[in-house]
Amino acid sequence: MRHIPSLDGLRGLAVAGVLLFHTGHLPGGFLGVDLFFVLSGYLITALLLRGPGSLTAFWARRVRRLFPALAVLLAAVTLLVTAFGAPGLLRSTLSDGPWVQANLANWHLLAESAGYWDRFGEARVFAHLWSIAVEEQFYLLWPLIVLAAGPRRTWIAAACGAVASLTLMIIMLDPSDPSRVYTGTDTRAFSLLLGALAAALPHPARLRARVAGPAIALPAPSAGPTHAPAAEPHAPWARLANASHARWAGTVATLLTAGIGASWVLADDTGTPWLFTGGLFLHALASAALIRLCAHVPGTVVARALSWRPLRWLGGISYSLYLWHWPVIVLLSPKSTGLSGWTWTAVVLAVSVSTAILSKRLVEDPIRFRANWARGRVGTVVFAGATAVLAALWLIIPGPAPIWIDVDNL
Repeated sequence: MRHIPSLDGLRGLAVAGVLLFHTGHLPGGFLGVDLFFVLSGYLITALLLRGPGSLTAFWARRVRRLFPALAVLLAAVTLLVTAFGAPGLLRSTLSDGPWVQANLANWHLLAESAGYWDRFGEARVFAHLWSIAVEEQFYLLWPLIVLAAGPRRTWIAAACGAVASLTLMIIMLDPSDPSRVYTGTDTRAFSLLLGALAAALPHPARLRARVAGPAIALPAPSAGPTHAPAAEPHAPWARLANASHARWAGTVATLLTAGIGASWVLADDTGTPWLFTGGLFLHALASAALIRLCAHVPGTVVARALSWRPLRWLGGISYSLYLWHWPVIVLLSPKSTGLSGWTWTAVVLAVSVSTAILSKRLVEDPIRFRANWARGRVGTVVFAGATAVLAALWLIIPGPAPIWIDVDNL
C-alpha cells in the first residue's frame, strides 16, 4: 500500500480535537474519535483487500502495532497511581485495568453504569480506552467477515452492517444518557464500517485519473496499459477530463471539510441529541468520503493542507498521544497543579506530547519495525509473558482499604 500523507494529517487533526475537548476548549472535539474509527476501518479494509496473508499473521501485526505501547501505559500508570494517587483513583484503576487488557473496557464501563458524558469528571485514568477496545473488537471480527464475503461483496457487508448499526443506535437510545449507544461496539460499528465501505467500493474510472499530488509520486503515463499509443490522439480530452475531475473533487473535499469542522464547533455532547439519531452517522459518512477523496485525488487543496508537515508529525504520534493524554490530565489536574485555563492546558499538552514521543521512539517503532524477537514463536512467548505479568499486576497491588461509615450515630 502506498503511503498517503494527507491521512496522517487527518490523524493529527483527530487527536488534536480530542485533546482540545478533554481540556475544555472544543465542545465537539470528541468527534475526533469518530474520525479515528473511520480511518481505521478504511486502512484495515484496504489492507485486507490487498491480501494480508494468513489471518494469524494479520492479527500478529495488530498485536505488534498496538499491544506494546498499551502494555507500557497500563503498567506505568498503575504504578504511578499506586504511589501517588488517591484511594478512589487506585480503586478504579485496579478495577478497569484487567478489562482494558482484555479489550473489553467499553462493556466493563457500561456494566458499571459509568456514563460517558460524566465519566471524565471522575477519577478514572483508563476511561478513554473504551475506544481502543471498540477498535480491537473490530480488528478481531471484521477480517473474518471480509474473508467470508470475498473482495467483491465486502462493500455490501460493510454497507448493510453500517445501516444495521445505525438502526440499533436509534432504537436503543436513552436521551437522558446516551452512553450505551455511544460506547457500545454494536451501535458504534457504523463509523468503522463506513470507513471500510470507502475502501471496498469499486473504483469508478474517473477516480483513477492521475491528479499529481505534492507528496505522492504517481507512475508516468507510459507505465500503465491504459496509456497505449492507440489512445494518444485522445490525450488532450483525457487531460481536460482529469482537470475537470480535479476541480470537482477539490470542491467536494472543501465542502466536506467545512461540514466536518462545523459539526466539531456546534456539537455539545448530550446537548445535541441529533448526534445520536443520525448526526454521528452523517459525520462518519462525510469523513469516509473525505478519506476516499484524499486517497484517490491527492492534488486537492484539502489534501495538500492535510499534508502539512506539523500535522502529519502529530498524526505520527497520535496513537501514543491518545493513550497518554488522559492519564496526564487526571494526574496533573487543575486541583493537583494549582493551574487553570490555557496555562494548565499548555502544561498538560507538553507532558502528553513528550511522553508520546518517548513511547513511539522507545516502544512502538523498535518493536514494530526492528525487533526480530517480536515475531514468530519468540514473539508469541514474549506476548504471553507480558500478558501474564500484566494480569499478575492487578492481583499483586493491594487495593485501598474499604471505607467504613458508622451509621449508628447518624
